[in-house]
Amino acid sequence: MQQNIIFYFSRLSSKLWFKPLIFCILSIVGALVAHFADGTFLTDIVPDIKNDSLDDLLSTLSNSMLIIAIFAVGSMISAFAAASATATPRSFKLIVADDVSQNALSIYIGAFIFSIVASVAFKNGYYGKAGLFVLFLLTLLVFLLVIITFIRWVERISKLGRLGHTIQKIEDVTIKTFKKRIKTRRMGGSPIVERENKGIPIYSDEIGYIQHLNMDRLQDIAARLDVIITLNCMPGTFIAPDRVIAYIVSGDEDIPIDEKEKLNKAFIIDNTRSYYADPRFGLIALSEIASRALSPAINDPGTAVSIINSYVRLFHLWFKKNDVSPSPDVKYTRIEVPEIESEDIFKDAFRPISRDGAGNIEVMIRMQKAFISIYSFVPDEVKEIVIVNSREAYERAEKAFTYPGDLERLKKESLLLENY
Repeated sequence: MQQNIIFYFSRLSSKLWFKPLIFCILSIVGALVAHFADGTFLTDIVPDIKNDSLDDLLSTLSNSMLIIAIFAVGSMISAFAAASATATPRSFKLIVADDVSQNALSIYIGAFIFSIVASVAFKNGYYGKAGLFVLFLLTLLVFLLVIITFIRWVERISKLGRLGHTIQKIEDVTIKTFKKRIKTRRMGGSPIVERENKGIPIYSDEIGYIQHLNMDRLQDIAARLDVIITLNCMPGTFIAPDRVIAYIVSGDEDIPIDEKEKLNKAFIIDNTRSYYADPRFGLIALSEIASRALSPAINDPGTAVSIINSYVRLFHLWFKKNDVSPSPDVKYTRIEVPEIESEDIFKDAFRPISRDGAGNIEVMIRMQKAFISIYSFVPDEVKEIVIVNSREAYERAEKAFTYPGDLERLKKESLLLENY
């Protein structure tokens, strides 16, 4: 249940309108709650507030905040366009969900709503002596909050949409997703048991990418039917009506149609992939940025090298933690869940760069050095995958290089292929 709440909240909070709506509600409440100070002990101890001073403060706030909010939206739109043009369109959701920018826009709009509501209430005699004093303090607090937010936002907007910042955002969210998946290796499910008969296949009713799996609902269905559910897909998998999403291991030959429909509803489908539940998506987005940087029109091998460095950090996190056996505690005992294949994450990360950067000696050397680093910390069963990818990158470079000296230099750096 907690995972489902976190998923839906993160999905909702990533919307650009969510935080401004919350701040608007809080600003209205704040503007009206000052009235409750009237009739309390504060009436006898607070100083009188001149109407003109409070009116000037609220007018200044209302006149300036709407303009700043419009300016903030324009700056954010420019940053979104820059991120899509210089990095990858898949980074758009991350830039939109930037906390500092969303908070800044929310506070500007909230301050504007606060000033309008408070001004109307003030001019209609809604506040008494204590209420005016509390409203004055709240207005000063809003001014202070706006100033601090503006200072932080100016620093962030100078980076928002820049290529380096976008790469860092993708790497950071991928690290979080890696850590989450490492902590719950199979999302709380059991490892898959090999059987001659996989069970009754369940096909998808929708077309799109799996963004989330409602494991609680799947467990309830499995317990009610007294069956085992073997998942055949994970968050990030593209499914269609011809794709088996799960197998039901049961003694019965068939499962009621309504139960199959309930099972289908446990798979949350969308048109795009999600960074927050799909560890591989961050690797793919980074490789897209590297491929674009290596295109002849841009010719920026430094960006590809930077992303290869990011891969070394990410792979170290993934495989170093993988040495520690997952907790034997299984929350969803009736759900069998596949693990992410090591070969798949290598292909997501390195194959596009080895293809598009095959003719660039600097990129190829950095890639071979990255393979050497990764080889040093991966488990023994993954070392052969590292060698295969190293060999593939070398073969691509061998076909692309026109200067023999470059190939000879690359071969010296390809220590994993000494006997190649």
